[in-house]
Amino acid sequence: MELPQFTVTGSPAEMGRQYGVLCRDLIHDFVSDRVLAVEAYLGDRGHADTSRLFEAGARCLDQLRTFDPQGYQEHQSIAEGAEVDPVRLFTTANMTDVRDIILLPDEPPVLEDEGCTVALLPPDITSSGQSLQGQTWDLNGPDVEYVIALHQIPDDGPETWTVTCAGCQTLMGMNEHGVTVGTTNLKTKGAEIGIPYLSVLHLALRQTSLEAASSVVERAPVSGSHSYWIGDRNRSIEWERTPKTAFSRTTSQGALVRSNHCLFDENTPLETDLSESTHARFDRMQTLLAQSDQHTLGSLKEIFSDRSDGRLSINRFADDQSGATTNAVVAMNPADLDFLACRGNADKAIWAKLEFDRSPAEA
Repeated sequence: MELPQFTVTGSPAEMGRQYGVLCRDLIHDFVSDRVLAVEAYLGDRGHADTSRLFEAGARCLDQLRTFDPQGYQEHQSIAEGAEVDPVRLFTTANMTDVRDIILLPDEPPVLEDEGCTVALLPPDITSSGQSLQGQTWDLNGPDVEYVIALHQIPDDGPETWTVTCAGCQTLMGMNEHGVTVGTTNLKTKGAEIGIPYLSVLHLALRQTSLEAASSVVERAPVSGSHSYWIGDRNRSIEWERTPKTAFSRTTSQGALVRSNHCLFDENTPLETDLSESTHARFDRMQTLLAQSDQHTLGSLKEIFSDRSDGRLSINRFADDQSGATTNAVVAMNPADLDFLACRGNADKAIWAKLEFDRSPAEA
């Protein structure tokens, strides 16, 4: 699979409208497929009525107006350009968070093995002596059809690339200052009305330094639980965020690995619906990173292709019938603004290098 790439320019409203127009058909299909998927997901858990889902999405979108006015305006314009209801788009784009507001603190049975696997490498285990970051993004198999790379060149602010789904804002990205961001899903009781994860990442990616982006993640009034990571050429920092807590780790003590379970004692008792493969992927990634101190973007791509654990592997196939597949993969070297990405599995997809048009001095 090739990774579709789209470029938008101008003000937040102009970029959003261009994005919506360029991806109109994809956005309509994405929203329809996500609504069907969540209807089945909620129905299996005894929630046949989805009206509460969109009510929660509307309340979260209203909070975004204050948290990030620019991101809010951009989202409204995406919906306008795509000719789709903005609440429906926002809710489906941030489905993992909004559905948890409805379901949790209930404790549903494990029916889907959602998840992603992250590797954050410090300079001392890379051949270049510069930090590297990367991750897989694994979720509903049909979502792979909607994975795109969005290139934003704003009138005011840093140039950015994100790999995301059509109609969505930032998921995994890099900006011209070499700030990188990404995330994995966590499920804990206590989800509430707040700022969903894509909006947190979208604001973080518009910051000019790791410290500023980290502050966005630390302070955001999040609606659900996620790990968030931020990197630059020298290091990475990761946050384990819930609506009530904010715990961080850095690569100053070595490589960081994350899958889809909590690592801090205060949060582990709150977990529910734990991914079946999360511990296997976490352990395998730690083992593979420990095998070399000369890692490159090439070795990261090989690691993200690993199938050592069968259906519990880092590289996840539709044939595993786990409820999740690898829909996209990114590998990043912020020092050189090298952003490699693919749609689908790391070992089968066509990798693209997402190129920046301007240097930080031109921002």
